[in-house]
Amino acid sequence: MQAEHSSAELPQLRRQKILLILERDGKVMASELSQHFAVSEDTIRRDLSELASAGLVQRVHGGALPRPKDTGKDYFTRVSETDEVKTRLAQLAARRVKDGQIVMFDSGSTTLQIARSLPSDIVITAVTASPMIAITLAEYKGITVIVAGGQLNPATMSSSGHETLRLIEGIKADLVFTGVCAIHPEVGLSSLHFDEVPVKQAMLASASHVIAVTTADKLGAVEPFVVAPCARVHTLITERHVASGNLEDYQRLGIEVVQADA
Repeated sequence: MQAEHSSAELPQLRRQKILLILERDGKVMASELSQHFAVSEDTIRRDLSELASAGLVQRVHGGALPRPKDTGKDYFTRVSETDEVKTRLAQLAARRVKDGQIVMFDSGSTTLQIARSLPSDIVITAVTASPMIAITLAEYKGITVIVAGGQLNPATMSSSGHETLRLIEGIKADLVFTGVCAIHPEVGLSSLHFDEVPVKQAMLASASHVIAVTTADKLGAVEPFVVAPCARVHTLITERHVASGNLEDYQRLGIEVVQADA
């Protein structure tokens, strides 16, 4: 980067430009931004701290990474915003489920949509810590539903705690649909909520095949609490319009990448 801006530039305008650079490049480094804006690294670090406090970036050593666009939204808001893209992703994911399997459903609006997209005559055993997903799955005559109960988090509408973990750890599933708050090829899967990290980790450890289903805005993004490295994911299902270059890092990790048609 070359110095192109006056050091007298308004901080708010500079921070908006930092966000544009972050959207374009997928990450920003304080040293490079310092040169770009002709200000000190301390000034840039203050900018990044302000952006992080506003929930717009995730601070990392030496710079910042993007956060998902829906970060901080409550569960029912995210469910009500389910769109055609998320529905198409869920339908594609639901095709991976076969009769006779034990399938774990992580919490989340996308996994709820996957549950809604299963064939009406599917015969499986389903395990979930989400009451909303359990209710949806209970409508299928051929699905036996096991609910991993515990303390309910209203923000995620899922349970956590010792009892939840004990049940999940006692099951060896064929398949898990892991909820994706954010996924980054270097950082891995990460979550906004600390209490759901052990539950997600237990599900990943208990399943033979892990499928992550996500919209494009969560690719390359980071939340505060790391769940697991990307290598723990076997299949990544995402949107068709994502540039192939943005997916190559995941493919290099041995992940099967599937893009849904529009």
